[in-house]
Amino acid sequence: MKSTFSFIVFSCLITCYSCNNNNARKEKIAQAAVPPDSAVGKIELYDSSAARLIDSNAAFEIIGRNYTWSEGPVWIAAKKMLLFTDVPENNIFQWKQGDTSKLYLTPSGYTGTVKRDGGEDGANGLALDKEGRLLLCQSGNRQVVRLNTPIDSPKPLFTVLSANYNGKKFNSPNDLVTDNKNNIYFTDPIYGLPKGAADPTRELKFEGVYKINAAGKTSLLIDSIPNPNGIALSLDETILYVASSDDKHPKWFAYNLNENGNIKNGGVLLDGTEMKIKATVKQGADGFKLDKYGNIFSAGPDGINIISPAGKILGLIKVYVRRVSNCCFDDTKNVLFITAHDVVLKVKLH
Repeated sequence: MKSTFSFIVFSCLITCYSCNNNNARKEKIAQAAVPPDSAVGKIELYDSSAARLIDSNAAFEIIGRNYTWSEGPVWIAAKKMLLFTDVPENNIFQWKQGDTSKLYLTPSGYTGTVKRDGGEDGANGLALDKEGRLLLCQSGNRQVVRLNTPIDSPKPLFTVLSANYNGKKFNSPNDLVTDNKNNIYFTDPIYGLPKGAADPTRELKFEGVYKINAAGKTSLLIDSIPNPNGIALSLDETILYVASSDDKHPKWFAYNLNENGNIKNGGVLLDGTEMKIKATVKQGADGFKLDKYGNIFSAGPDGINIISPAGKILGLIKVYVRRVSNCCFDDTKNVLFITAHDVVLKVKLH
C-alpha cells in the first residue's frame, strides 16, 4: 500500500512538473540537452529565391553565452557594436568584433527598490531613434523610455516616452520599431507581468499595439491581436508587421499605413499553426527584422523563419534545442545576429 501510494504521488508530481514546463513560455533548457558548438543548427532552403539570401552551408558562431534569456538585439553602426538584453537578469550586454560580450547597462528595465515576485524585470526590445539615441521597452517598469546618456557612456538614466494609455499603465512593453518621422511603434503583451493575464496590477484588459508620434502622443493602433510580440516596418515604411506569439495559433500580421503612420487596413500575413505543430522546438512567433530585400527574418518555430513580403516561407535558419527570441542585422545586412536562449549567435549571409 505504501509503495503504491508513493508511486501515485511520484507520478502526480512528474505530471505537474511536465505541465508546468510545457506551459512555460521560456522554460530553462537543461545544459545537458544543449548540443556542442559544432552542431548549433543548420540552414534549410525551401524556395529557389532563398539561395541569394543565405548560403545553405553558412556557419553558426557563438559570440556570447551563459545568459538566462537573451533578447532585443540592436546593431549600433556608429560604434560597430551589438547591444542585446538579458531580460530576467535586468541587464544589457554589448559585443564588438574581436572581443567577448561585456555588461553594458544595469538595471535596464526595472529600477524599483521592491523586489518583484516573478515576471520579467529587464529591458526587452531595443531600437534607435532618428538621432541615434537608444530606446528601450522596459518590462519591469512597464514603459517605453529613451536612454538619457551617450551610447558609449551608459548609465541607468531614462526619459519616459510613454507609460500608460488613457491613464492606465501598460502591461509590459515588449518590442519596438521607429520610422524616419520619429514615430515609435511598440507591442504590449502581458508576458512581463508576474502573474500574466491574471496579475492583480494589470490595468488594461487587452494587449495592444501602439504608436508614439514625434510630438509624444500615444495612440492605440490594434487591440485584437493575442500576445503581440515582434514588430517591424517594411523598407518603405508603408506596412507595419506584427507577430503574435499566441500559444496555439502563432501568426504574422501585415497592416497598410497611411501617410500619418496610422493603420488603413490589413490582416493575417502568415498563419504559423502548422509550422509549430511540425516543429521540434515548438515556439510561437517572436522578434524579427527585415533584410535588404524586404524579407522577414523572424524568430519562430525551430529558429529563424525566412518569410517573403507575400507571406511565403522561403527558408529556415534552424537552431537546435534552443528557443530563439529575436534577431538583427549589421549595417550591411550581410551579417545576422540571433538571440537564442542562453547564447547569442552570428551567421554570415551573402
